[in-house]
Parts: sequence; C-alpha cells; structure tokens
Amino acid sequence: MRWLLPFALMLTAPVAAQVAAPAEYADTQLPDPAREMAARGLMETLRCLVCQGQSIADSDAPMAGDMRALVRQRIAAGEEPAAVRDWLVERYGAYVTYDPPLGAATWPLWLAPLLLLGVGAWLARGSFRRKER
Repeated sequence: MRWLLPFALMLTAPVAAQVAAPAEYADTQLPDPAREMAARGLMETLRCLVCQGQSIADSDAPMAGDMRALVRQRIAAGEEPAAVRDWLVERYGAYVTYDPPLGAATWPLWLAPLLLLGVGAWLARGSFRRKER
C-alpha cells in the first residue's frame, strides 16, 4: 500500500501540468470582417517564438495563441497593423517578424546573398575563361 500514494501522484502530474485556457481572442475571429482581415494579415507575417518555423496564425503553441489574442485585441481597439507590429517588435525583438529591418545586426543577412551571387559570378567567369584558352 505504500506504493499507492506515489503512484497516484504520478498519474495526477499530467493533469496539473495542463496549460491554462487560451486568451479570449486567440481562436475567435473579430466581429468586424475588415478588422479580422487586417489582424489575420498581420498574424501571417509574425513568427511564432516557440515553433520558429510557423507564423502565429498557423501555430498551435499557447504563446502563439496569446500573441494572436494581443493582435486581435489591439486591432479591435482601433490600432493600425503597423503600430501593432512595431509594438510586438519592440516587445519581442526583430526575430518576431519574417522580414527583419535593415540594421547593424541584420545587415549581413541582407548582404550575404548579394556577396554570394558576386562570388559565384566571379568563379563562373574564371571557369569560362579557362575553357576558352
């Protein structure tokens, strides 16, 4: 009988670890279709900080639900999507957006493809010159 209490506690642990109920607007559309479309468009451009590969519109993570609720609440209150996006970038950093702004930390991301293209063209030019000789 001594094993019964620890066994019962092990079985209740998953129940205690359940996530709290999602925020009000996490999975509920706004009543105004134009505002819902603006919110949805913004949510598709924001990265889920937990999933990393999905937008907050597509993610089932609780944090993405909280972010969807924040976006919908602010859009419903009359804020513009750009202002909501700026607020989220200020709060979570530039990583939250799929289109990071050009800055000191992100300039290598923007310049690397151009540099690689230039190096590839230079190598191809050298290869073609050797074949002609």
